[in-house]
Amino acid sequence: MSQSVGRALQILIDLGEGPRSLDDLAGKIGVHKTTVLRLLRTLEGERFVYRDSGHRYHLGARMFALAGSALEQREIRGVAAPHLSRLNQASGQTVHLGFYEGGEVVYLDKYDSRHPIRMYSRIGLRMPLHCTAIAKVLLSDLPVAERGRVAEKIEYTSFTQNTITSPEILLAELARVADQGYAVDDAEHETFITCIAAPIRDASGRVAAAASISVPDVVLNRAQVLELLPDLLQTTRAISADCGFTEGNHRG
Repeated sequence: MSQSVGRALQILIDLGEGPRSLDDLAGKIGVHKTTVLRLLRTLEGERFVYRDSGHRYHLGARMFALAGSALEQREIRGVAAPHLSRLNQASGQTVHLGFYEGGEVVYLDKYDSRHPIRMYSRIGLRMPLHCTAIAKVLLSDLPVAERGRVAEKIEYTSFTQNTITSPEILLAELARVADQGYAVDDAEHETFITCIAAPIRDASGRVAAAASISVPDVVLNRAQVLELLPDLLQTTRAISADCGFTEGNHRG
């Protein structure tokens, strides 16, 4: 990757976290302001960024179009949509769809709860690999050796007293998830949220995505959330069938 391309991409990544001034961007990238300004002008000309009246830079309209195209190209999102919408309507709880790519687990779709207490999550947001139910499901499908490599590279940030804090504990959890066919985030990422997730398989039997139900503890307790598991599993099986999966294709 050329230096200019790398720096332009870093600018877009930084702006994805919020508006930035020229000084902010130059300091973050570690180059002179004139170099950053030249890149910004090119990006601005193609509408990848725009500058507001306070001389702060933001992601531009071209990024929205690309994001929309990226979502449309994820065929599984369209296949899953009617099933996840029905699950959301039936349960009244927050439903997510996520996938694993390039060492990251990312939200691909979200259906909000009908309750006033909402999860802070959005499409495109990366999930911690060691303490979210969707991530556990997706990582559990990796070959055992690859699971180990991924587990060793994770930064085990402790979000709550229940957060998994070591590769050994995570690998044991992933083995359990692979055996039982679902995962639980037991207030591991947010103290007041219980989440259950299950795999969505493609025609090859590979876990292509995972769906989850997330519920605040003031709405349902842990046992009540687990009562939603049959509905979640029924939904993910239906999506898997629409993706061409049959039980004979299960690799595990």
